[in-house]
Amino acid sequence: MNLFTTFLGFLLFVSRSHSLEVRPDSTSTHCRNIPGSAGYPSPDVWDAFNATVSGRLVNVIPTAEYCDSLPAGVCTDAQWTSALFRGMIPGAMSYVNWEQGYDLNPPSLCLRNGSSATCGQGDLPIYSVEAETIADVQAAVKFSIKYNLRLVVKSTGHDGLGRSTAPNSLLIRVSKFQNISSTDNFYVGGENMGSALTFGSGVHANSIYQYNKAQGKFSVVAAAETVGPCWRPNPRRRSFATVTSIWTKFEIVVASGEVLQVNNVSNPDLFFALRGGGAGSWGVIISATIRTFATFNATSGLTTLQVANNTAVESLATLHAQHIFDWDSVLAGQFFWFTKESTDPTAPTTFLLFTYMPNTTEEQSQGLLAPFINASLAIPGVAVLSQTFQYGEINDVLYGADDTVGSNVVMGSRLVPEELYRDSPEKVGPVYKELFDNGTTLLLGHVVSGGQVAENAYISSAVHPAWRTAKAHIIVANSWNDSASVAEIDTIRMMFQTMQLPLLEKLSGPNAGAYSNEADVNEPQFQTTFFGPNYAKLSAIKAKYDPNDLFVVGAGVGSERWDEWGLCQI
Repeated sequence: MNLFTTFLGFLLFVSRSHSLEVRPDSTSTHCRNIPGSAGYPSPDVWDAFNATVSGRLVNVIPTAEYCDSLPAGVCTDAQWTSALFRGMIPGAMSYVNWEQGYDLNPPSLCLRNGSSATCGQGDLPIYSVEAETIADVQAAVKFSIKYNLRLVVKSTGHDGLGRSTAPNSLLIRVSKFQNISSTDNFYVGGENMGSALTFGSGVHANSIYQYNKAQGKFSVVAAAETVGPCWRPNPRRRSFATVTSIWTKFEIVVASGEVLQVNNVSNPDLFFALRGGGAGSWGVIISATIRTFATFNATSGLTTLQVANNTAVESLATLHAQHIFDWDSVLAGQFFWFTKESTDPTAPTTFLLFTYMPNTTEEQSQGLLAPFINASLAIPGVAVLSQTFQYGEINDVLYGADDTVGSNVVMGSRLVPEELYRDSPEKVGPVYKELFDNGTTLLLGHVVSGGQVAENAYISSAVHPAWRTAKAHIIVANSWNDSASVAEIDTIRMMFQTMQLPLLEKLSGPNAGAYSNEADVNEPQFQTTFFGPNYAKLSAIKAKYDPNDLFVVGAGVGSERWDEWGLCQI
């Protein structure tokens, strides 16, 4: 099941023929160097740097420009929407909007089959170091410091906040770190953690499932095939909570160029920061080690319902909230979402319920889902479109070859506490209806660990305490077509803050928090929304390992000190 989107990159010969938009002037006295700055590297300096990274410095171009360069002069639909294809293009982002320079003056929009007159570099880096060794990463880090350049880092790029791109920057891409190895005895601080898996920062989730299957093991990593687990360690999801994946070790290059081996004993603060504080805020992750567990069988079930109108959505959303604890007995993981093609309140909506049930047969899974499904069909205007089940070894159940990508999407989200679902499930439906009545077209939710987090000593220090009492993480996704005007896009980009968040907070409460990788980059108080009371601690850790803010990501630790492009201090 393709749930989210990803990207990688493709090697191109270095060229300096691009016309690059320079960001608006800033009154700051401390800015990164950009083309035209006195301290920006000359062509000869770039050539010399390219030699130090064995010719792995390449020019970054937008996806649409790459498509124009193909023999047919265009990308097919299959290519444009393929995460693996986008993995051949250094500048490709999974959500295409993060490539565009909507806020540049003038705007820089490089659209598929669009006008070449508006196609520029947008928000993409200028060059990428297609790193193959730690030495490549170290050289790029040191070069960025020496010439005071904006630096960004990209792995597989399953990125909902555009954190892997920035205008006038240098990119380090670690997608070629593809090593995977395993051991039956992994020691952390003298304690034998049992079997574990070590993998490079460019490894996809689906590669881990393939590898683990051959070893008779399993790791909790991701439901999207091409996500990079090394860069998105999120053990708080409710996915087979009995075998919650424990992240035990990271290998990271920090701002000094030093390679640190960080585990939860030798360096608990930095381990804490890397595991949940926004990996790109601290350095360049080279590899990660996580626990593995004996494999098992599971059933995944996908139920698709057609819902006649927003009134029926209200009833169905309330019913699901009333049944959300039905599957706790088997510690099921679940995604649930409503999606519609039109903002018309009378237009039909599709509801999808995707459930993973470990150690459960297809018949048992059907039985556990039956009370909710049967009650759903009693709601006027609700009908079953399809229901499918897959039973087998868990790595096969979770494996997929590719993700569907290539759209324009921004997200906003909140954690909804377990207490709300237990005590007031009837509040859920009216909020969903009000959101759809006001123009929302996609609401996605997934069950999270909740109390399971607190029961595990290794992950009870969830970066935001709200994870410990949450039952679901609800995401609002807003999208647009390429034909939308910049003014229309600006309105959509702010829709979560201006209209949707006040409604969602009727369920979450005012200080519920959100998972930063599936949230809104425009959160005005992102420090507390994403990190809660731990922000000061995380900021202090960053000051130790990255005192000059070399690693700055959107709505990440320390980003409040920089403008929206991460180019000038404010």
